[in-house]
Formats: sequence, C-alpha cells, structure tokens
Amino acid sequence: MEKCIYGKTGKKITRLGFGSMRFENPKDMDKSAETVLHAYHKGINYFDTAPFYCEDKSEIIVGHAVKEMKKGDHPFYVSTKSSGKNPSGIRKDLEKSLKRLNLDTIDFYHCWCVLTMADWEQRKSGGAVKEILNAKDEGLIRHAVVSTHLPGHEIRKVIEEGYFEGITLGYCAINMPYREEGIQAAADNNMGVVIMNPLGGGLIPVNEEAFSFIKMKPDQPMIEAALQFLKLDPRITTCIVGFRNKSDVDSAFEAMENGTPYTREKVNMVRDRLNSDFNSLCTTCGYCDVCPQGIEVWKFMETANLLFLNPHEKPSERLYWHWGKNIDELDLCTACGECEAACTQHLPILERFELLKEKVKSK
Repeated sequence: MEKCIYGKTGKKITRLGFGSMRFENPKDMDKSAETVLHAYHKGINYFDTAPFYCEDKSEIIVGHAVKEMKKGDHPFYVSTKSSGKNPSGIRKDLEKSLKRLNLDTIDFYHCWCVLTMADWEQRKSGGAVKEILNAKDEGLIRHAVVSTHLPGHEIRKVIEEGYFEGITLGYCAINMPYREEGIQAAADNNMGVVIMNPLGGGLIPVNEEAFSFIKMKPDQPMIEAALQFLKLDPRITTCIVGFRNKSDVDSAFEAMENGTPYTREKVNMVRDRLNSDFNSLCTTCGYCDVCPQGIEVWKFMETANLLFLNPHEKPSERLYWHWGKNIDELDLCTACGECEAACTQHLPILERFELLKEKVKSK
C-alpha cells in the first residue's frame, strides 16, 4: 500500500489507517483483535485507538493484536490519546494506555479533543501540554500530536504555537470548507495530517444521491469516491476508517488501493460545490449531547440533515425507524443553548429543531 511521510518524523505511514472505534462486537476480544491483525497483514501500518472507544475495550483489543504484530515482518505505529487537563490526568491515562497496548513507547500521543480555544488555553495553563512533552523527553511517547474539532482558522492558531508534530481532525465532503485552513496550516508547518471521519460519520455512503457529484464515474461506490477524493490531497498523510470487521477492512483497502483516481479538475469542481452547498451539515460527532433535559441532540440534528440532503426523504420516518425518536421530545427543549455552545461546528441547533418540527408536523 502507498505510504506518505508523516510530517518531519520520517515515518512512512500507509494512506489508509485503522480506526479502532467501531468493532462489531468489542466484547469478543479475540475476533476483534483478528480484525486488527487482518489489516496489519494486508499492509496497513497505522492503528488509532483511544480510551473509552468501544465500551472502553478498544485499547485492550489493539493491545492483544500488538502482541502478534510485534512478531510480524513490517513496522507498525500506534496512536492513542488523553483528554486530561492537568499533568496527573495525562500521566494516569498514559500509564494505563501503555499497559493496555503492551507497549513501552507510544508512537503518536494526542492531546485529545480540543474543542474550543478556551479549552486549549486550559490544556496549556493546567500543564497537560507540558506533561505530554515531558513524556516525550522520557521516551514514553515518540511524537506529541493533537486531535481537535476546532474550525480551520482556530486550528491554525494552535498549530502555529509549535507544540506538536501532527494533527488528527475530521475532514471530508461534508465539512471540508470548515476545516480547510487547518489542513493548510498543517502543510505550511510540515506536520503529519491524519483524517478522521473521512466518510462523514457514514452520512456520505447513505446519501448517495446528494453526494453523487463527488464520483469520478456513475457506478463508482461512494466509499471509494470519498477516499479517493482525499487521497489526491498531498497534504494528507492518512485517512483512518472505523472498521467493524474484516469485510470492512477489505472494502476500504480495495477502495483506497485500486479505486478510480481523481483528476485535479474534478477535485476543483467538487471543492466548489462543497463550498457552496455542504458546509452546514451536522457531522454527528456527538459533542452536542449535553442537554439538561436529556434530549439526544445529535440524533435530531442528523435527521435534520435530510432537509438539506434529500427533500424527498421523510424525517419523521428517519426519526422513528432509525433512531426510535418522536418529534414531540423536542417540546422538552428549554432553549438554554448548552447544545449550541458545545457544537464543534457552531451550528444553529435550536433553529434546526424548529425547522424539523415544522417539517414533521406538517406531514
């Protein structure tokens, strides 16, 4: 599989990475570890995990696979994370991750999930960033990196402070304009760039009609189109796809390795379309799920995407049959705004609620 150099590190990373957040049955440790090993034997060498993924079993699963991968014939790299706000939180997470992953050193260690600039300032002032750098000096991690949901112009500010060697961020046909400046800032500073959610949290494949314009040919599978589109971008080191099983690995591998390559003209056309039409879709990251009334905000926001993607879809059916939700639940909303404050895309959630209620109740 094709590889790219990760920023200034010199490490050659496969263009397709393994995302360890969607195992089909994380309680079946052996079968889940077999999925990791299947990817390794196909040539994938970047494995991303984190505490709390898959009912807090992801790191343990990857650690089981690591025991076998150490016996393999090609190098591999493991990425994990901590959202700790202070040195003790970082150290506790790091020591736990090392033990779970059966590693003495973690290749890429993330300052995880920086959501706002205030959050970023707290990571610095509280000592979390310094502790990650201390761990690097101690040889417990090899590369200090950051994972963020900030908009592009704020990502640039974090990058240009110079703490990190790489960045992991969501970037795809749904939110490309929102994060474009961040991608460019990483390239300007010769950083590794890892793309999470390259399929928009699954929204792109299941909305083929709306996103068909990104295809190079009519019969091109949507997964292939989404990955090949990103593959052409020389600023991107790797795209991590969340794999449930071996079949998912094979499908993504085939899409990335043997798919129809994009032309520069096609990419420019797609970018123009995305800039004009698709920067306001919810990416279902889930960070809005802070409602004091218990409303599962992101499920309603995902349904509201249908108002933009396919006007022929019935949002009431999506709510009921896909999410088991009733539009009347939104009557509990007090318009406190906590969900909007937590939204990583700064979307007008309360406005979308009203549009969704109007659309559903009018039917």
